[in-house]
Parts: sequence; structure tokens; C-alpha cells
Amino acid sequence: MATTRDALLSELEALGNEKVRAQNIRLGANSNQFGVKLGDIRKIAAKIKDGHVLALELWDTGNLDARLLAILLMKPQRLASTELDRLVRSADVAQVAEWLNSYIVKEHPDKEALRVQWMADDHPWAARAGWQLTSGRVSREPDGIDMPALLDRIEREMGSAHTATQWTMNSCLANIGIKHPTLRARALAIGEQLGVYRDYPVSKGCTSPFAPIWINEIVRRNS
Repeated sequence: MATTRDALLSELEALGNEKVRAQNIRLGANSNQFGVKLGDIRKIAAKIKDGHVLALELWDTGNLDARLLAILLMKPQRLASTELDRLVRSADVAQVAEWLNSYIVKEHPDKEALRVQWMADDHPWAARAGWQLTSGRVSREPDGIDMPALLDRIEREMGSAHTATQWTMNSCLANIGIKHPTLRARALAIGEQLGVYRDYPVSKGCTSPFAPIWINEIVRRNS
């Protein structure tokens, strides 16, 4: 299927939904969006066979819907580390950052080197990606990760961290408490002390992101 950036933008615009647009704004997006339902974005992506170059053109529009579509079209192996770093730093909406990490960053061949780089970076969205990758290492590949040092850093920095970074730091704290029983008491104590997300609103049936509640609930389910 041959197409162009402008043709895709027109298609996305035609699918715009005011309710979706309003919800996106509540979640931190700006007005550069059409408000396309995620299912419709996935349908468009499924029709495009080789869209990697087109994806980069879509990304550079800054449009929320175009960026989500771009992520579905990108090929991690075709992105240089420097290019991925640029994308991560410009993914300034949580939903875009989550998709970029899930579909691209976690699959990139240089993700470990980038993780180390981003963990030492003051840029909030780069740091967010670093902490998200570290949280994954804590859960699945903990060898070589200094967990007590991570807890020291979380205790020092999470309370005053940028909101973009704070979210994945908190996930790392919760994963340490869930996956590493010998460190659970300390993770719970840090969560209580800092109080981050203590009053975060959650829908019925969902688990609070407040680390002590999150840790205890997942441990309970797994026991």
C-alpha cells in the first residue's frame, strides 16, 4: 500500500473524535492531535507493510495520533541509537512514551547501553525510559543490578523527581518489593515515607500505584 505522510494525516483527521481528544488532554496531551481511537490507529498501521521511513516523517509532525501510528510502523533494528535517543527525549506525552518503550525501546539491540546512559541523564523523558528499562531488569534480569543502591537513589530522588520520571521510578520501587523478598520491607518503608501516589485516584477493581498497596496486593495474589 503506497501512501504519504499527508495522506495519513488526512485519514487520521477524518477519524478524530472529540471525546477521545478531551480525554487525551486530561492525560497531558496538547492540542496537536485529532483524538483518534487506538483501535483505528492500529487498523491503519496494519494496512502498511513497510512504513519505517514514513514513521519518522509522521513522528516529526509532533501530532499525538501520528506519533502513535509512527511507533507501530517503526522497526527498532533500523534505528541508530542516536535516533532512538532523539525520539525518547521528544516523547513528551506519557501515552507516547509508554508505546515507544513497549514497542521500540525494549526491542532495540542497544537498549542496555542506552539504559545506563539514560539512568545518568537529567532529561525527564530520557530518565523515564532509563528507569523503565531498569524496572524490567529488576523483574526479569536482576543479575548485575545493585538493588540496594537503586533503593538508596529512589529514597533520595523520587519525592522531588519530575512527574515523567517519577512514574517509572515508582514502578521500579514496586518491582523491587514484589520480586525481591529480602528487600521488601525497605521498599515498603520507602513508599510509605515518600507517599508518592498515596492519594492517586483509581477505578474500581484496579490496583493503586501507591507502592505499598501495589507491592502487598501483587505479593498476595502470587502467594
